[in-house]
Formats: sequence, structure tokens, C-alpha cells
Amino acid sequence: MVNSTYTGENNIVTPTSSEDLDGQVVYNLGNIAWMLISTVLVFIMIPGLGFFYAGLLRRKNALTMISMSMAVMAVVSVEWFFWGYSLSFSEGASSFIGDLKHFGLINVNMDVSPGGTTIPALLYCVYQMMFSCITLVIACGAFTDRARFGPMLVFTFCWATIVYNPIACWTWNVGHGWSNNLGGLDFAGGTPVHISSGTAALVISLYLGKRRGYGTEKLAYRPHNVTYVVLGTVMLWFGWFGFNGGSGLGANLRAAQAMMVTHISASMGGLTWMLLDYRLERKWSAVGFCSGVISGLVAITPASGYVGTPSALVFGVVGGAACNFATQLKNLLGYDDALDIFAAHAVGGFVGNFLTGLFADGRVSSFDGSDASDGSGWINHHYIQLGYQLADSCAGFGWSFVVTFILLFAIDHIPGLKFRCSEKDEILGTDISQIGEEAYVIPHFSHLEAHNGNALSDEPSKHELQTGSYAPSDSFPSDSNGEIKGNSTVHNAVA
Repeated sequence: MVNSTYTGENNIVTPTSSEDLDGQVVYNLGNIAWMLISTVLVFIMIPGLGFFYAGLLRRKNALTMISMSMAVMAVVSVEWFFWGYSLSFSEGASSFIGDLKHFGLINVNMDVSPGGTTIPALLYCVYQMMFSCITLVIACGAFTDRARFGPMLVFTFCWATIVYNPIACWTWNVGHGWSNNLGGLDFAGGTPVHISSGTAALVISLYLGKRRGYGTEKLAYRPHNVTYVVLGTVMLWFGWFGFNGGSGLGANLRAAQAMMVTHISASMGGLTWMLLDYRLERKWSAVGFCSGVISGLVAITPASGYVGTPSALVFGVVGGAACNFATQLKNLLGYDDALDIFAAHAVGGFVGNFLTGLFADGRVSSFDGSDASDGSGWINHHYIQLGYQLADSCAGFGWSFVVTFILLFAIDHIPGLKFRCSEKDEILGTDISQIGEEAYVIPHFSHLEAHNGNALSDEPSKHELQTGSYAPSDSFPSDSNGEIKGNSTVHNAVA
């Protein structure tokens, strides 16, 4: 039973075991309300990322990505309930990982949170749960087009436990984690969220191998639904205000500053990427703009509670440019990262952590009453900070890379849990082969024979697609420009 009373201003007063608070703590309802809102904002990023990924793919894999985002969220939430929160934020944690003191969320209630005294532990728990969920959704995007759904969910549970939880502990468990004690600055997840997930995506791409038709015209396709890409970007941008603005754990000026730099960096990132693409294509690409927005948001994440607004311009430009050029790494190194997750998140996270070491300003850190010396970088002549940032970034990259590979290898060799789907399933698309449902109801050519007066006997029947007895090419017949062949009636029916 939790004993609580209220002050005259309706703030919550509750007993606490903390010796530093004289046996009780007062929670401001404004802080609690803001953190509840921030939690919901981070939640909306999860389906947003699903739509963003789905829009970039071919239509036959679109529903799988949206479904994946929600299924992964559910698996990670269960893991977080069992032991994820305890392994990340227990009071008895080592410098690397926590213990099982809060297994099953035992005694996670109104006591002070590991992040500070502004909100109770239960609220901090559910807020951080959303961070864990979005991290796994980012990483699992690398399974696109070629992996079976069930083994991916097993991987999700295990990866959250042995990769994400330790990194979250050493980064954010105040007074326990080695990076936190060292002095590393990561306001909202440069290493735990972005570097770890982007690196995992790289390893997944390397381990699974290239998709069928890689390097040929079969995979020279445009995003099938740019509207989904824009919708997903809007949802991510909207949710990122809670992702960064809520990481200060209170409704204060520092949260407002975090939201300001988040928005400016995203805007500059979008414009930078779009201009870089324009110099090549002479087109104002919507996909390019959206990709730049994500890059700017990733770059500013670790710095959002530490830097002034002018610095956000640098984060947006450098983050957008670095991630744009990093998309060519897959061609240089020969791996198939279909959604450029490594380029956007791992590279963007490295850029953000590096620039945080340069531009962290103690004056911004003091906006919520914190000690200004706790958030100083080169701009305040604290030159060792860059070393701390690089140590944290490299540790996150190394741990995620090695452990992800070991985990993939181990699960892949368990009977029934082979990751790579069959060639037939890959041809059909994961929507039909893995989900059994489709994102769109698309009339097949055979249904249009009478109307068009064309005999297209080599096209599949509904029965052939449902039973998997048909082995079509990866897409509808197209010319060299990617346009559907045939008359306008057929094109409008399938487009």
C-alpha cells in the first residue's frame, strides 16, 4: 500500500526510503502531467516508424513493417515488465548492469525514480519502457523483405535483455553506470537508442545477406508510398518533442530548450538533405527531406538538454550531411541495409555524441536547477568531455556489434528459428508469406482480362498466391523507368 497525502496546491507528498529527502518527497503534479504526456508522445513514434519504413519499401512488404512495429513494442514491453527495468535501473546495479531487485516491477511505485526526485519510479518506468520499445523497432527494420516473423520476435526479447539493458544502465543509471560516473553526456539516447540500434541493423544486414535480386533492376525501385513516409515522419517529429523534451523529467525551462533545439535541428537536417539531393537530381525530394529530418532529430538527441539554440543549426547541417553521405557505405562495403538504418541512426548517433562534447553548455544544464558544471563541453573549455563522449560511443558500438552477431548466430541455429525466409516467400512478399494479409487490396491482372481484352494467362490466380504455388517476379511488369506496363486502366488499378 502506498501512503500519500496532498499539499494545499494538490501536489503529492509520499514517504520515501531516500535518506537525502528527510523521509518524504513532494511530487509536483505539473511535472507528472508533462511526463505522462511525454510518454504518450514517445509511444506514437512507434507506429510512426512503422509507417515510415513501410512507405520506403515495396507494397508486398508494407504491412509487415507496420505490424512489426506494434508486435515488437508488445514483446519489449513484456520484457521490460519482467526484468528489463530492473536490469537497467535497479539501485543495486553494478557499473555495467542492474540486478533483479525489481523483477516483475516489485516495489516500483511512488518512491523516487532513478533519474531524479521530480517524478515517481513507476512513471519513470513506463516512460523509459517506450525508449526501449522504439530502439528495438529501429533495429528490427533491418529484417525487412527477407526474414521470418517469429524468429525476429525471439531476437527482440533477447536483444532487449543483453544489449539494450546494459547500455541503458551504464548510460542513465545515476551513480551506478560507468559512463554516467565517468561524465558522459547523453540526454535522450544517442548511444542506448541510436548507436545500439543502428549498429544492430548493420549486423543483421550482414548476417542475413543480400535480398534476392540485390544489385539488379529487381531492387531498383522507388518507395511505394511516399505519403506513408511523410506521415511517419510527422508522427516521429511530433513524438520527438516528448522523447527529448521529457528526458529532463520535469516541466521546466530545460524541457522547453530541448524542444526548441530538437525542432531547429530537424528543420535544418531536412533542408540540408533535400538540397544535397537537389544538386544531383534537380528535384525537391519529399523522401530526401524526410530522411534529413530524421537525421537531424537523431543527431540532436544526446545533446538536446545541453546545447543552446544556435548550436542546433550545426547539429542539423552536420547530421543531415553526414547521414546523407553515409548511405553510400552500403555500396562501398557491400551490405544490404534496405532502409539505411545504420547511416541514419548509428552515424547520426556518433555525430550527435561528438558534437555534444563540443557544444554542451553548462548554462543550458542549469535551466532546471542542475549544476552547470555537469553539462560542459569544449564551449566551456572542458576539453576532456570529447574523450568521454567518444568512449561511450565506441563502447556502445562495440557491445551492440559483437553481442548482436552472437545472438543472431545462436538463435538462427535453434531448430525452427531460422531467420531467413525461403526464396519463394521472399518472392511472394512477407505480407502474404508471413502475415497472411496485405496492406492493399490490389486487383490482379487476371481479374481485368475481360475489361481490357488482354489475355494475361501467366499472371497468378488468387488461389495460387494464397497457396504459394505461384512464383512471380518481384514486381509488376515495368519499363526501364519503373512505370507499370500496359494501358492506363491497368496502371490505375494497381498503382
